[in-house]
Amino acid sequence: MEHYLLKREQKRRKRLMRVRRHVRGTTLKPRLSVNKTNQHLSVQIIDDEQGVTLASAGTVQKEFKEMQLGKKSKESARAIGKKIAELAKQQQIEQIVFDRGRYKYHGHIAELAKAAREAGLKF
Repeated sequence: MEHYLLKREQKRRKRLMRVRRHVRGTTLKPRLSVNKTNQHLSVQIIDDEQGVTLASAGTVQKEFKEMQLGKKSKESARAIGKKIAELAKQQQIEQIVFDRGRYKYHGHIAELAKAAREAGLKF
């Protein structure tokens, strides 16, 4: 059993690095990094040149819990996409690089990206 778990983690790391190798954020075009767990979804806008997180949003934040979107769902993914686009607009960020990490571009991830595009981010 331990070998199976070790192999699964190695495959996840390999998939993550395969995507991350090609995705790099700059000051003019930062990286939108997505992280999801079994219960929550979160995103960050990261400037990799300076190593700074410029903005973040997630279902663990108080405002999403008040809107009954405190759990991972497609509705909460849409709300997070809109919120992160608003935060980016406040910092005059128009273009980003989308980093899906080790997750497939499907379901929650696709809804989040679609909402962010509709709110004005270009990627």
